[in-house]
Amino acid sequence: MSAIKINDRNANPFVIGFLGMLGAGLAYGLFHLVDDLAGVIVCIACALFLALGLEPVIRFMTKRGIKRGWAVTITSLAVVIAVAGVVLIVVPPVVRQVQQFIGNVPHIIDDIIRRPWFGKLEENLPFGIDLNEGLESAGVWFSDPANLANVGGGVLTIGAGVLTFTTNLIIVIILTLYFAAGLPSIKSAFYRLMPARKREDVKDVTEEITGSVGRYILGQGALAVTNGVLSAIFLTIIGAPLPALLAFIAFLGSLIPLVGTISASIVIVLSCLMSSPTLALIAAIYYLVYMQIEAYVFNPRIMKAVTDVPGPIVIIAAIAGATLGGVLGAVASVPVAASLLIIYRKVVIPHQDAKK
Repeated sequence: MSAIKINDRNANPFVIGFLGMLGAGLAYGLFHLVDDLAGVIVCIACALFLALGLEPVIRFMTKRGIKRGWAVTITSLAVVIAVAGVVLIVVPPVVRQVQQFIGNVPHIIDDIIRRPWFGKLEENLPFGIDLNEGLESAGVWFSDPANLANVGGGVLTIGAGVLTFTTNLIIVIILTLYFAAGLPSIKSAFYRLMPARKREDVKDVTEEITGSVGRYILGQGALAVTNGVLSAIFLTIIGAPLPALLAFIAFLGSLIPLVGTISASIVIVLSCLMSSPTLALIAAIYYLVYMQIEAYVFNPRIMKAVTDVPGPIVIIAAIAGATLGGVLGAVASVPVAASLLIIYRKVVIPHQDAKK
């Protein structure tokens, strides 16, 4: 039976309208299906990125004579031990200090209001801005337990969020180990889907993309761990408030290229300012020195491991990724941008040059 054409004079308008509504309903259903599966898709994407990050370690072991099965097993055990160590060592003090911070917010606000530098700052503000009144209102709001209970939807919602996060974390870890073990098979199956004449070209581009993404994730993760550990040691030595929480913020910030470390450093310095201007000055000097080392020593090596991604593209990609997907989107933005650049250089440009 020949397909019905819209410009066919003998076509039944009812049939055309029905097919149009059917297509719109199918598109609507697919949209909601993808929306409902967003959490699963994010878990799969995170697991795939982490598996690519483990691939350089696995390849390093295989080049040293260790069979891939044993290399995957050793790497998997190291990942499980590292995650368990983070959960047991890092999470409890961070949670405890978050609770401590929330409980101390009214006292912190009162202490800031009494500081001499705060009075001078308020006197020099333009347009008659009353910081004192604003901070007092915030202190009153935080002093009401009912307001704190409503933040995030209450205790039940927070508990459900923690349970969902824990479940998703376990799923991501399991999927990461499966992807790490079966990555060569997955790529081989993908290559078989391509036409034979283009299979080698697709393989070359895919290997370059996966290799660069894996090296970037491994390097950026190492950079985040370094910043987090050094921040924890430094903030503990100088007596900064809530050192575990601030070190965790530094770790999360370093996962976001270029802009993340600066943003986290500003938050940490402002937190130190609540205790003492001298403490904030010391923290500011430390993070200025650290950011110089990161910018001129660490970041060039990490970016070179990915590909030559221009700085403006990195910033634009990070902002766009953070807008679309939060921290995860910002973390994945540079590998995605690097992958698109590789496709542009290896596929689009040769295709355009071949037309000459």
